[in-house]
Amino acid sequence: MAGHSKWANIQHRKGRQDKLRAKLFSKLSKEITVAAKMGDPDPEKNPRLRLAVKEAKSSSVPKDVIERAIKKSMAGEGEDYEEIRYEGYGPGGVAVIVEAMTDNRNRTASSVRSTFTKSGGNLGETGSVGFMFDRKGEVTYPVEAGDADTVMMAAIEAGAEDVQSSEDGHVIYCADTDLNEVATALEAELGESASTKLVWVPNISTELDLEGMEKLMKLIDALEDDDDVQRVTANFEASDEVMAQL
Repeated sequence: MAGHSKWANIQHRKGRQDKLRAKLFSKLSKEITVAAKMGDPDPEKNPRLRLAVKEAKSSSVPKDVIERAIKKSMAGEGEDYEEIRYEGYGPGGVAVIVEAMTDNRNRTASSVRSTFTKSGGNLGETGSVGFMFDRKGEVTYPVEAGDADTVMMAAIEAGAEDVQSSEDGHVIYCADTDLNEVATALEAELGESASTKLVWVPNISTELDLEGMEKLMKLIDALEDDDDVQRVTANFEASDEVMAQL
């Protein structure tokens, strides 16, 4: 029975991973379609679409899925999606920003509010926690891109604002409006990045213990499971010991 139980657990985890992968592909495809609809269907002439395609590729979205999403926009197919940002507080007073793309504002608002409430948090007004974050462009590179000094010099030349290098790789930040230009300049020096996207960077953090982190993760998982939600960002901070226990 132990072997059967282990196999069942493996199958369950694989099923969960496949589901998450399919959901991620769907959300990235939606972003590509919307970006192409709002501008030129050629990524080289549409900065937002270029970033959307790059993020999709970095997440291993197949080429045919990306092309299908662009063709969908050119054919005028698909729903007309509206971009909405929700802000609120999660367990432990952690600030949470939820970015959504929806064709039904009432449905999404109701779902997001319910998820916050069930998880011990509360949804606030737009701007209620936004001041705790800065909108930035983020470009990441693997360790193989070069040592910290090499990447730092390339980032300075490209017009970036900050670089964080570690044994896991390099994370480069710039003004959100400069992301396309900075990413292009970095590629000329360091090659293709691992990912290029717009992010919310916390300027104030809230530290959580293990119990708080477990509650917060449940909230984030539930929000990300919503088909209308594109991204979730929170300003939590936790010790290495707490993260290890998670």
